[in-house]
Amino acid sequence: MTRSVKMPASYPAIVENRGGKGRAILVCEHASKAIPPRWGDLGLTAAQREAHIAWDIGALGLARGLERRLDAVLVHAPVSRLVYDCNRAPDQPGAIAERSEMHQIPGNTALDAAERAERTESVYLPFHEGLHAEITRRIALGLSPVLVTIHSFTPQWHGRPRDLEFGIIHDADDRLARAVLAGVAPTGLRAALNQPYAASDDVTHTLKLHALPYGLPNVMLELRNDLIATPEAQEAMADRLAPALAAALTAGAHEMAG
Repeated sequence: MTRSVKMPASYPAIVENRGGKGRAILVCEHASKAIPPRWGDLGLTAAQREAHIAWDIGALGLARGLERRLDAVLVHAPVSRLVYDCNRAPDQPGAIAERSEMHQIPGNTALDAAERAERTESVYLPFHEGLHAEITRRIALGLSPVLVTIHSFTPQWHGRPRDLEFGIIHDADDRLARAVLAGVAPTGLRAALNQPYAASDDVTHTLKLHALPYGLPNVMLELRNDLIATPEAQEAMADRLAPALAAALTAGAHEMAG
């Protein structure tokens, strides 16, 4: 089958609460399961397009709950990670995955360079340009931003249950991550650093691209998605996490300033 490559239409980052006075910039790269019509259904069933392979279930609802409680700005992607994973660099195979977990993605198979470039220009570039604009604007306003990315993970991986409830991921700078781990202890959540993923799994691209060059406090948060599967559960988890995150943002920022 011959695919035609058109000039890329842009799918820019969605920004909410741009006027927020809190220091946190919340980022949700896998907020959406939407696949624009130009890419059809990528050869997937309706059930597959609703599953975790398409998006981080519950992550956007949780991010919005934290946005309100922390008066944070929220930046999220409008397109499914199956079209392009905005938390992966363009040279990574996972940026446009041919396989996700146990699922083949037929519409991503054997793309040529022009097709990959089209998706990069349509999805990846406008998302990261939008996020960079929010970061630099808030730096200029003297708001000392802190970058927090919000994700979710599945209760089972290849048939094996995951007891972990809350993963706290860091790249080269672990100070904010350790502050979050300490802050969340009173909530009773089963939490750990660098689980169920770590920087070695190429999951910290957004942190490396936007936070580390500016020396911004940063962390990636992973919630088990059965704990945030409904709007009510997302609100309850935001209530649970917001005080711990607020304390951690203060403690981690102070440590970095010191």
